[in-house]
Amino acid sequence: MTDRNRAKEILNIVNKKDIRFIKLCFVDILGQLKSISISRRELEHALRDGMGLDGSSIEGFARIYESDLLFMPDPETFKLMPAAFDGSQSAIMFGDIVTPQGEHYPGDTRYVLKQNLKKAAGLGFDGFMAGPELEYFYFSNSSKPEALDNGGYFDTVPLDESTDLRKETILLLEDLDIPVEYSHHEVAPSQHEIDLRYSNALAMADKVILYKVVVKQVASKHNCYASFMPKPLNGVNGSGMHVHQSLFKGERNTFFDKNDTAYLSQTARHYTAGILKHVREICAVTNQWVNSYKRLVPGFEAPVYIAWARSNRSALVRVPQLRIGAEKSSRIECRFPDPACNPYLAFSVMLAAGLDGIKRNLPLAKPVEADIYEMDHLERKANKIETLPGSLLEAIEEAEKSKLLREALGEHVFEKFIENKRIEWDNYRTQVTDYEVNRYLPIL
Repeated sequence: MTDRNRAKEILNIVNKKDIRFIKLCFVDILGQLKSISISRRELEHALRDGMGLDGSSIEGFARIYESDLLFMPDPETFKLMPAAFDGSQSAIMFGDIVTPQGEHYPGDTRYVLKQNLKKAAGLGFDGFMAGPELEYFYFSNSSKPEALDNGGYFDTVPLDESTDLRKETILLLEDLDIPVEYSHHEVAPSQHEIDLRYSNALAMADKVILYKVVVKQVASKHNCYASFMPKPLNGVNGSGMHVHQSLFKGERNTFFDKNDTAYLSQTARHYTAGILKHVREICAVTNQWVNSYKRLVPGFEAPVYIAWARSNRSALVRVPQLRIGAEKSSRIECRFPDPACNPYLAFSVMLAAGLDGIKRNLPLAKPVEADIYEMDHLERKANKIETLPGSLLEAIEEAEKSKLLREALGEHVFEKFIENKRIEWDNYRTQVTDYEVNRYLPIL
């Protein structure tokens, strides 16, 4: 269906169902959701000509003297919002940011992902499939992380008091045509996970943004707070966003090889080698906050050591063994991103790293099936296992030197992103924390 026919179909749906408001959604450079609401009367104009935006007011967008931008709705993203979501039926669309001259705006991170998908298509891969597992916490309020339950991994009632919140969230996601594979209680108290069904990366990035909104909206409706903060509680696991991914050529999964012991093709091996080679450079994007590096420490299931494995969950990249020998399910699982990242950029940089591995035929080291957390420094050195950056500052310094990252993000986003992260680090390092006061004031 052409965009023109789809636009006509949307107008008919809106009129027939008496939809009064349509929310037009996009994200800033950090992945924070932004939107403008328009009335039904303005929809035809928006679909044809776009809606004006002041880019100077949006993080990572335009400077004041070049601030006029346009939002162009993507008709393929049109969804009716369930009445249970906001009390009255409305609709939502994602879209692209363009200049008044009609050119794609380089600060639009959705466009960044489109460009990287285009590069993949140039290599013959017309499908980059992604399936993220997003973890999050429920708290009683947003000012202090007070857990709602003391459940553990896969626990159910009565320990998991948040089951009804998850069920309501899943029903809303399904109503929004966002298929859910399953949900469960995670390891830490009040920590939960809802896994989305595999789809192409651009559609999935849109779904991730909407998923987070739905999770938070349902929590708010029940007078609690849902947080995707990577490490909100001391002494327990943080929240990750494990991303299952594969490359397709038409209907063929290029990651599958029936003759390989792990059913992993040479394409998949080169792709994985690219991820491992460049992960320190892209970590500032997949783990973009000061708090992200409180999660990336040994002992709490978060991957720290740069290695791959088939079943070892302490490895950075894992090859899931479900449905062994099934072509469609052959994939790798990157375990290092967290759910507070910008999904458009996170998918972009992982794809760019993997494609570089394919283009350069990078060899994949042997899998590390031993528990890397239990290894000492000498054992890890003998196995040539490096570590992820230990702080946002270290990640920024790796990112600044990366040619691959600059090319994947584009000059505009690369410079704005690094600038923003430098400011965040400076703001963080000048704060006197409770830890310092409690630790040093009595003795110094």
